Amino acid sequence: MANCARGLGELHSVSALFHPPRSTGLTFPTVVSALKIRVSRLVECYRKDPSLKLKKASTREHHLWMKRDSAGSGQKALNLVHIVEKLENEKEIIYSALDKWTAWETEFPVIAAAKALEILRKRRKWLRIIQVTKWLLSKGQVLTMGTYDTLLLAFDMDGRVDEAESIWNVILQTHTRSVSKRLFSRMIALYDHHHLPDKILEVFADMEELRVAPDEVTVRRVGRAFETLGQNEKRDLLFRKYKSKWKYLRFKGEHVRIRATEQSDA
Repeated sequence: MANCARGLGELHSVSALFHPPRSTGLTFPTVVSALKIRVSRLVECYRKDPSLKLKKASTREHHLWMKRDSAGSGQKALNLVHIVEKLENEKEIIYSALDKWTAWETEFPVIAAAKALEILRKRRKWLRIIQVTKWLLSKGQVLTMGTYDTLLLAFDMDGRVDEAESIWNVILQTHTRSVSKRLFSRMIALYDHHHLPDKILEVFADMEELRVAPDEVTVRRVGRAFETLGQNEKRDLLFRKYKSKWKYLRFKGEHVRIRATEQSDA
């Protein structure tokens, strides 16, 4: 085992072989041969004693400052969900309870609020999402595309089209060049669910003006809107420009490309 330990120590100094002193007169073939001998010794030693294993240098960083602890954000989010689920549907009561939730926080719990919205979304608590998000917007917090997307979805599910349209206009005016495809698709889906083809085409016009390419589902929804309004020529132009001729299905563990049909999703 002494020879094995010595072999491990030698392997750590392998880099010295590639920079030998000029006085030694070592040639490159000699260096490669010596390296092979040392590696073979190490492999033989490891077979005899697996405990002799090289340890990689730790990549863990040590900071002189304390990171902000986000481990408790999940519990804070659950507390927020439990609070709002028990409240009556009155704005003053809800806002007062939410203000108390943040009263003792040195920093606004952004992560916890975002997690709470996600929990409410999974539980399909659309009214509570609207109430909490409006409160967040009044505080100027969590103004992200994800927050707007959740709010528009809640408006859609709760049938509050007018409020969704008001928020959408604010989004367009505030974030004109940075509105994502996801939000455009969300708004078109909302109008499609509530049978408003004229509104769909208005959103699609903004989408084209900003050069945001629609996804396949959005293309089909816009195509239905053209068809409902009797604009079949524009529908055909839309399909030629945006609709893919192929789609991919998973078959026996592999992705298979097949020709897309003209059928649209409901």
